[in-house]
Formats: sequence, C-alpha cells, structure tokens
Amino acid sequence: MDYDEVVSTYDPVLGLEVHVELGTATKMFCGCPTGFGADPNTQVCPVCLGLPGALPVVNAKGVEYAIKIGLALNCSIATSCTFARKNYFYPDQPKNYQISQYDEPIAFDGHLDVVLDDGTTWRVDIERAHMEEDTGKSLHVGGSGRIHGADHSLLDYNRAGVPLVEIVTKPITGTGERAPEVARAYVSALRDLLRSLDVSDVRMDQGSLRCDANVSLMPKGADEFGTRTETKNVNSLKSVEVAVRYEMRRQAAVLSAGGEIIQETRHFQESDGTTSAGRRKETAEDYRYFPEPDLAPVAPDPAWVAEIGKSLPELPWVRRARIQQEWGISDEVMRDLVNVGAIDLIIATVEAGATPESARSWWVSFLAQQANTREVELAELPITPAQVAEVIAMVNDGKLTTKLAQQVVVGVLDGEGEPAEIVATRGLEVVRDDSALQKAVDEALAANPDIVEKIRGGKVAAAGKIVGDVMKATRGQADPARVKELVLAACE
Repeated sequence: MDYDEVVSTYDPVLGLEVHVELGTATKMFCGCPTGFGADPNTQVCPVCLGLPGALPVVNAKGVEYAIKIGLALNCSIATSCTFARKNYFYPDQPKNYQISQYDEPIAFDGHLDVVLDDGTTWRVDIERAHMEEDTGKSLHVGGSGRIHGADHSLLDYNRAGVPLVEIVTKPITGTGERAPEVARAYVSALRDLLRSLDVSDVRMDQGSLRCDANVSLMPKGADEFGTRTETKNVNSLKSVEVAVRYEMRRQAAVLSAGGEIIQETRHFQESDGTTSAGRRKETAEDYRYFPEPDLAPVAPDPAWVAEIGKSLPELPWVRRARIQQEWGISDEVMRDLVNVGAIDLIIATVEAGATPESARSWWVSFLAQQANTREVELAELPITPAQVAEVIAMVNDGKLTTKLAQQVVVGVLDGEGEPAEIVATRGLEVVRDDSALQKAVDEALAANPDIVEKIRGGKVAAAGKIVGDVMKATRGQADPARVKELVLAACE
C-alpha cells in the first residue's frame, strides 16, 4: 500500500529490542575469550559448550557494564535480580536453552530522548535492560544462505556465551508517518550512547549491535494494538528505517484486503528492502522460563552502583551542546553533522590534533563520499579519527597536497597500512626539490610557447595550464603554489 495511505488509515505501534554484545574480555559465564573473527570453535570450553557437569560463573565486568547502560538510560537498578533459563530449540546454542533474565531484570523503567532530523526531540520509554548470553552462529551452505534449500549447515560456537544486554522499549505510539524515522533515530542515539560508555564497539556490521523491530498497525481511532511482527537482527541504521516502513506498508495491504496479520518473526532482505516470513512468534509461556538453578541472584551493592554512576562519561548530547558552543556552529549545522553520523568522528579527529574546520571538511565531504560508494555507514569506514588527523597534519605541513592526501586515505580504507606507510610505499610525498620542479616547469613552458607569450603579456591566469601540466608530469606531487611561482618567475 502507498505509504501516505497507510498513515492516513492506520496508527503504527513500534517496539524495539536492541541486543548489545558487551566488550568484555571473556564470556558471560566462563573464561573463554570474546575476540571477533577467530577460527571457528577455537574459543570454547565445557561451560559454553554445555557439557555435563560444567557450571557457569557470572562475569562481574558484564554486570558492571549492564548497570552502566541502565544508569545512562535513566533506569532504576534492581537491588536483587535473577537469571532464568529460556527454553526453545536453538540449533546454535549447545545447551538448548539460553541463560537470560525474565521477570527480574537488572535495569527497568528508563527513557532515552532522541533528536529527529528536524530537531524535534522524541522520548522513547525503556521497559527493561537485561543480561543474557549470545548464541552461536549457523552457516548454511548451498542455496540462498538460509536453512531452506541448503545442502548442509556448519556451527561455530565461538559466539555462544558472549555477554549481551538486551534493551527493550515500551510500546512507541503516536509517531504516525514518522515511525520509521523515530526507529532509526532511536537506534542511532542508543549506538552513540553505548559507544560513549565504552561498553561495546557497537559494530552493526559485525553483529555487536542488532535490532529486532516489532511493528503493528491499528485503525485510526482504535484503542487496542494490532498483531505485531518482529523483524529480526536488522544490522544497519538505514535498514531499521527501511524495514519498519516496508512492514507498515505490507501489513496495511494485508489488513485492507480483509486478511489477518500473523504473529511471527520476519527476515529483512538487504537486497531489496523487503521482509519475509520466519517462524511463528512464541509467547513468554512458550519459552518455559524458570530460575537458573546454577546461578545465585545478583544483588549489586548500592554503593557500587553509585560509584558506577559517578564514573559515567559526558553523555553524547551533553558533549555535543558543549562542542557546538565552543565551535560556534548553528543548530542546523550540528543537526546535519549528527544526522550523517559525523559529529563524534569529527570530535575525535579534533582531539587527535586536527582543527574543527579541517576535520569537518574531511568527514562530511571526501569520507562521506567514500562511505556512500562503499555502501557502509560513515562510522563503519575502516579508518580511525587519529589516522584522519595524521593525514590532515601532513597536508598542513606541506608533505601532501589535498589530492595526494585523498589517495592516502583511500589506501588506508583499502587496508594498505598506516598513512605514513602508504605515503612511503606509493611515493606520494610532495616534491620539494626546486631543481626537479624547475626542470618540469621548463619542459612545460617549452612545449607551450603561446602560453608563455600570454603570461608575458599580462595574462597571469594562463599560467594555470602550465601548472596543470607540471602537476601531471609530477603525478600530482608538486606544490601547485610553488609551481606557479616558478612559472611566473620563468616568464618575467
């Protein structure tokens, strides 16, 4: 159904569940490492493999990170909470149940204020943030990559047991046509918050941050929520917005044709922005929750919670307000920088030594173009603010021209090494030897006697042709300003 028709006929209701892989050194209930990208099944032990007699032990750092997240989300922190077993068939969870939290989460009743594209602030209420463990990873070989049609499946248990915090919103109502935008803005703000807390690398492309988007529709004026669907593991900010919009249009078409929405999970297709049916969605009763008998309740000392609260860093929106005042930029400019995901990258680049103006220029122009070309979020580009600051310093020191610097940045993005290594390997440093430049200038002048006459006749702008030829001859490694000086001096 056309989107305008959807929002004129139905009111959307959202519920967003965000899973955050915590950046602890070890898993939630054992001592196995959590590093990403290790060879399959090399970071496992009897506990995370669910072998008989192996007993879990709670990761204290995981609890600390969960409390930190809860406090930053304005949640109440439980004085005592328990773990539970969540039972249903997990092909990639060797215990065949997940240790999670059910009716006693560690954090509850919070909120997060998010800023939309036009500067409007929208408050999203948080139901709970609870601790749990991640599952392993299935690789379906053959067919489309899903289990249906695959020849066989492979299981990697490295991720099984990695600490997770699941952050669940209360129903988000009243968004109307802005529902997809609110969903994206919320996940974006949450990602920024978690990054500032240093509790996760929040790499959506690597699964460190995953969003399950629940969507339902109810006719205008109705009081009862419609049947919801849950689009699982959406892994980019853009995809969150696209998935919500598509699901609203799909459900509206079904309802308007007299059909019924099935409560189910759905898979998001990155290729065309659609969703497809997964499995029928269970209710809490179907999971057969019961208290985890091998783990004692977690009872955080109030003094420890208070200490964690005092250690919270300057939160992103507070830092942005301060930075905006220090840099003297307008609300509109700041909003644009936030919307493209550049502000924190720019701040970090400035902290690494660049000026605000140069950092902004690089991130919102050339690097934004690279992100668009490579079809990734700006923050997901494989270059750090410190590396960008290093390239900017080389330009400021006259070692690189802007075009040469762009080549260096591309080299970093392509995995060729650090900026200084790429400059040396590619031989990109600006030519400073006047004798070499003079030779190139003389050759260009000799090949263009008509240009020489124009320059001598007072048409200084004609020197641009000679400068361009010299830049070409030196593969862009000459300083254009110095070349122009030599050209004009030679034509006197």
